[in-house]
Amino acid sequence: MSITPQALCAPSHEAMEQAAAWFSLFQSGSASEADHERWQAWLASGAECRAAWAFVERVSQRFAPLQTVSAPRLAADALQVAHRRVARRRTLLLGIAALAGLGSVPGVLGWPAAGWVDPFAAAFADHRTATGERRKDVLVDGTQVWLASASAFDEDYRPELRRLRLRAGEILIQTAADTGRPFVVDTACGRLRALGTRFNVRLDDDGGAQLAVYEGAVELVLADTAARSVVRAGQQVVFNAERIEPPTPADLARAVWARGVLLAQDIPLAQVVAELARYRRGHIAVAPEVAGLSVLGSYPLDDVDGTLAMLAQALPIRVEQTLPWWTSIEARGRSSTAPR
Repeated sequence: MSITPQALCAPSHEAMEQAAAWFSLFQSGSASEADHERWQAWLASGAECRAAWAFVERVSQRFAPLQTVSAPRLAADALQVAHRRVARRRTLLLGIAALAGLGSVPGVLGWPAAGWVDPFAAAFADHRTATGERRKDVLVDGTQVWLASASAFDEDYRPELRRLRLRAGEILIQTAADTGRPFVVDTACGRLRALGTRFNVRLDDDGGAQLAVYEGAVELVLADTAARSVVRAGQQVVFNAERIEPPTPADLARAVWARGVLLAQDIPLAQVVAELARYRRGHIAVAPEVAGLSVLGSYPLDDVDGTLAMLAQALPIRVEQTLPWWTSIEARGRSSTAPR
């Protein structure tokens, strides 16, 4: 059974949970021939189910090879598609590696495509953290930089300029005084010039970025339009290579993550979970019926399981771990999605 182009549609939460339950059943080694037949019928029932199955397989491959199931022919086509995706990704990374050595190639050593995060450059950046890791680095001039989970930046200090390039994730910066050299942070969306300040920069999954300023001010210059804006203490902006959104009050949560705190000030559960997902490898899903529940309080970022347990006590939800790398948050009392 092959995965058609229609399977690229975004599967529903229910389909994703069903796929994870089927995957868990096969990994357990207790699936019967009847289970395999029912799984095959489920997989054939629509593009959404096939897309959900492909997604679960893709996540699983980040952790361990697929275990052999008792009826491997049923999953052969889906596995071949997943393997082809891995091969294409590997080829892309090899191509990036080759280009990185060609200083004459336009754009390779200059400004990248707007909003694009280069995974190869992030993996080999001067300063980087793994998923779930936070760290504080002190640069040669005394500037302090806190790196959030799965973050990376390069350091380029010259006699006339102090320059960081944010490759992935999020950093909080407390600049050191140096009247002779400006301090800038480059992203694929634009350049930020610190005006004696403490500020936070975060790259978003949609190709944009966020800037929150807590002391001093930061001048922002966009990559595509060269539009300029000065963001002052107590303000934050969302921007991409072409546009700067109007400033809003600086989010205190963007200042306290460096202390390992997730600060939730009446925000939806889905937003809290999205933040937790940055600090844990694997997939965390939230059922639509509870995604909008309001969350208040402070939670530990370094203990995602503990935070999920705290949320389960405070809200009408339950947390299920279908697989070691697949966690689901459902409404309390909701029936299981396990195959039957």
